[in-house]
Amino acid sequence: MWVVVTHWLNVLFMIMMARSGIEILSAFPKFYWRDDCPPGREWLRLSKKVFSSEPRRPWSSLDEEESWNPVIALPGRKNLGLGRHWHFMTLQFWIATGAVYVAMVFATGYWHYLIPDHWSIIPDAIRQIGTYLHFELGQPIAGQPFNPAQKLMYFTVIFVVSPLMILAGAAMSPAVIGRFPWYGKLFGGKQGARSVHFLGMCFFGMFVVVHVLMVILHGLPSQLTRIVLGSGQKDTTLGLALGLTILFVIFAIQVPLSIVSLRRRRLVQHLTGLMVDPPQRVLSRSFSSRQQYTDADISPYHRVNGYPPTDPAYEEMARHEFRDYRLDVGGLVKHPVSLSVADLRALGTVAYIAKHNCIQGWTSIGKWGGIPVSTIIDLVEPEDEAKVAVFYAFDDKGLTEAEGRYGHFYGSIPLWLASKPQTILAVDMNGGPLPIEHGAPVRLRCESQLGFKMVKWVRAIEFVADYSHVGMGQGGWREDQQFYSNSAGI
Repeated sequence: MWVVVTHWLNVLFMIMMARSGIEILSAFPKFYWRDDCPPGREWLRLSKKVFSSEPRRPWSSLDEEESWNPVIALPGRKNLGLGRHWHFMTLQFWIATGAVYVAMVFATGYWHYLIPDHWSIIPDAIRQIGTYLHFELGQPIAGQPFNPAQKLMYFTVIFVVSPLMILAGAAMSPAVIGRFPWYGKLFGGKQGARSVHFLGMCFFGMFVVVHVLMVILHGLPSQLTRIVLGSGQKDTTLGLALGLTILFVIFAIQVPLSIVSLRRRRLVQHLTGLMVDPPQRVLSRSFSSRQQYTDADISPYHRVNGYPPTDPAYEEMARHEFRDYRLDVGGLVKHPVSLSVADLRALGTVAYIAKHNCIQGWTSIGKWGGIPVSTIIDLVEPEDEAKVAVFYAFDDKGLTEAEGRYGHFYGSIPLWLASKPQTILAVDMNGGPLPIEHGAPVRLRCESQLGFKMVKWVRAIEFVADYSHVGMGQGGWREDQQFYSNSAGI
C-alpha cells in the first residue's frame, strides 16, 4: 500500500510541478548551453518572437515573455511569480514523497525489484523492447514483478533522472551558485542546468506516455486494479472504478488551482509563500556570494530588463551626464546624507565580475564596480529599529511597462543582506560608467539574489523598521504588482 499511496501522490505533484514549470518557462521560452545567452543562438526556442543583439529599435527581455494558456500552465497568462510559488511549494511535497518511497524501498527489500544487479540487464532490456516492437508481451524476470525493460526504466526514473532534476534545479539558484561557483560549472553553467532540467521534464513526459501505454497493453483492468489496490484481484471492477476516480480527482484538482490563482492572486501569493519564503530566506542568509569570474568570461551581450525612465527630470540629468544627480539616504538613520556620483566614488569603490541571474531565466556575466552598501550603512548609522533598506527608482512603471500596472519602481532588502560583501551600489559596468539602459547613474547589485531585486535608476534609499507601509506592503514593486516572492535566493 505504501507503493500505491506514493504512486498517486507522485502523479498529483508531478502534474503540478510540470504545469508550474511551464509557467516559469513562458517568461523566457529559450534554451542555451552558454551563460551569456546571445540572442539568436539558443538551441531551442518555444516562441515565434525573434530578437537581435543589434536591433533596429531597443527591446527589453520582458518583450520575450509569452502568455500561455492556463490549461497547460499553472496559473498561466504571464504570472511568473505565482508559477514559481506553486513550483517551489509542490517541490517540497514531491521530495518528501520521494524520500518516504526510497526509505521504504530499502526498508522492505523492494529495492531488489528496482536496482539491477548485473550488466546483463541492458541487453535483456533491449531484447524486451524488440519483443514489444513485434507486438508481443514479454515475461517478467523470474521471481520479480517486472521484465528487464521495466526494471531498467524504473531504476533510471527513480535513481538517476529524479535526483538529477533536483541537482539541476539547485544549480539554477543564484544563492547556491553565487556561494559555490564550481557547482554550477558541473552543468556547464546555469543555462546548462536549465537545459538539463527541461530535458528531464521531457523525459518524464515521454515516460508517462509509454508507462500508460504499457498499462493498457498489459491489460488495463487488471493493471489499474494492482496500481490502486496493491495486489491482483479476480474482480477488477472495483479497481478500475477506483483508479479512474482517482485520476479524475487528480485532474479535477487542477481546475480550482488555476481559477483561484488567477482570481485571488494575493491570497495565493501569501498562502504558498508560507512554505516557499522561509527556505529561501535561510538560503540567502546562509550563503554569501563569492563570485569572481575573469575578464574572458564577460558576456559580449547583456540583456536589458525594462525600459529607462521617461521622467523629464531624469532625462535632463542624463543629458548632463548626471552632474546634478543626488542620492538621498535617510529614514531611521542618525546622519541623513545627499550624495552626488562623485561623492559616492570618493567613499571608495570595489569591483568584481559576477553572473546576473534574471528571474525570467536568462543569465549574463559582467564586471560591476561601485560602493559597498555596507559603507553607506556605516556612513548614515541606522537606528537600532531599522531592519530594512528600501531603494526607490526614477522609473514610473505605469509609463515604461504598463499592462495594467502602475507606480514608481522600488525594492527592499534586509540589512543583513545589504551588508554582504557583494552587495553594492554600482556606478560602473565592464570598465566604464554604468550605461543608462542598465541603471545609470546608480543601481543596486546583490549577487546572491535574482535580478529583479537589483533596483536600477536609484534616486533614494530609506532605512525602515519593515516594508509593510511602503507601496502595497509586499516589499517591492514586483512583489506588489506581479506577486513575486520578496525572498529571491532561488
